Amino acid sequence: MTREGTAIFLTNTLSGKLEKFNPIRSGKVGLYVCGLTPYDLTHLGHARVYVTFDIVRRTFEAASYEVCHVQNFTDIDDKIIDRAKARNTPPLDLATFYIEEYFRSIDALGVLRAHQYPRVTQHIPEVIEIIRKLIEGKFAYMAANGDVYYSVSRFGGYGKLSKRKTQELVAGVRVEVSSHKKEPLDFALWKSASGESAGWDSPWGRGRPGWHIECSAMSTKYLGQPFDIHGGGQDLIFPHHENEIAQSESAAGKPFANFFMHNGFVTVNKEKMSKSLGNFFTLKDIYAKFDPAAVRYYLLTEHYRSPLDFSDQALFQAKTALARLIEAVDLVAFYLKIQNEEPLKPAAGDLSDKIFESLTQDFHTPKALAYLQQWAGDVFESFKTKALDGRRSRRELGDFLWAGRQLLGLDFGRETSAWPAGVQELLHQREELRKKKEFVQADAVRQKITQQFGLILEDTPYGSRLKKA
Repeated sequence: MTREGTAIFLTNTLSGKLEKFNPIRSGKVGLYVCGLTPYDLTHLGHARVYVTFDIVRRTFEAASYEVCHVQNFTDIDDKIIDRAKARNTPPLDLATFYIEEYFRSIDALGVLRAHQYPRVTQHIPEVIEIIRKLIEGKFAYMAANGDVYYSVSRFGGYGKLSKRKTQELVAGVRVEVSSHKKEPLDFALWKSASGESAGWDSPWGRGRPGWHIECSAMSTKYLGQPFDIHGGGQDLIFPHHENEIAQSESAAGKPFANFFMHNGFVTVNKEKMSKSLGNFFTLKDIYAKFDPAAVRYYLLTEHYRSPLDFSDQALFQAKTALARLIEAVDLVAFYLKIQNEEPLKPAAGDLSDKIFESLTQDFHTPKALAYLQQWAGDVFESFKTKALDGRRSRRELGDFLWAGRQLLGLDFGRETSAWPAGVQELLHQREELRKKKEFVQADAVRQKITQQFGLILEDTPYGSRLKKA
């Protein structure tokens, strides 16, 4: 089920406006999302980034675009080196361990795997080549300590992403401090590592890449320059993405990316969640209390550019809201089973059209969820009044499942269940007892079904229905 040619609009951080997406190559989307630095467990802030851009990818694919989704790992970094020393383990082994933890945590959220997961340690030649071009163009210089720095004053467009002048950035933002830099905003492209095991040979001596240069090297290697969409969290606008633009456009002499997208922060009591503040929550800890499907639903309850405040209450509300959708799906599936019908294959319909359209307008997931919940409310009312319609139910359930699963990545479980052996026999016994009006004995059979199989037997206008306890 596709909607080829549908216009998709997104907020471009470069312009600060809602813009219609126009691809560089017809029918194709190059999407680069900044990945994590794997020195600790994946937390909820990471999850919001990757669920956000999972929705972006799903929407483009539903519109028949061929998406090339690239997401990096910064697998060498000061934090990784420091943590590895503390644990007496090689830095790359530590990074690999946490990359594997990342995949376990993020797969549980139903996030589609990127097409490429480049690691900076595997792209040192590409990093060195860009730095070489920057030095030749006099956009970079080698400092006395062996580091190589980008000279911000050489790039006239610096600040165009964050919408601030260089004087304001110097005065108002904490920047990388070093006595070897010529100017406060200059940033490291190559860090001398003559005394460290984690280093690579280069024309400027043994060292390793600075943080910003790696994304320029990896994004352009896989997507070319310019590419379509560069994404990440709001905290990356400055300095990370601002610096990427400066170095990439200086080296290549052409734009870096056409669109920049940034999701809002996850907050705790309205304060940004971060490791430095000690108020972050790992996905592993959250999954101990809440199903990942409910966590994903929670991450979609606010528009991606808005703050999302975290609390157990918010997650419980998401769990309850998702359970309501699952119940509606199960009711319609139960009704269709009685009618010996199956959901129709998804086709363009009112429900799925509305949900898809809400996502084409800057990926408005709260509006999409509202349409799902409205459908659920209609199901409950129609079921209670015995007003469900067979063909309409077949069509709408097919649309609902396509939109909920394929577009939003939600997990509704299986809408039809093969119950354990022995259940049908007990159901038959109960019906026979009810016909004889032996209701006490019939109720005992109901309790036995719950105790023995963990299933609840519910009497409905359409007959007796089994569901999980």
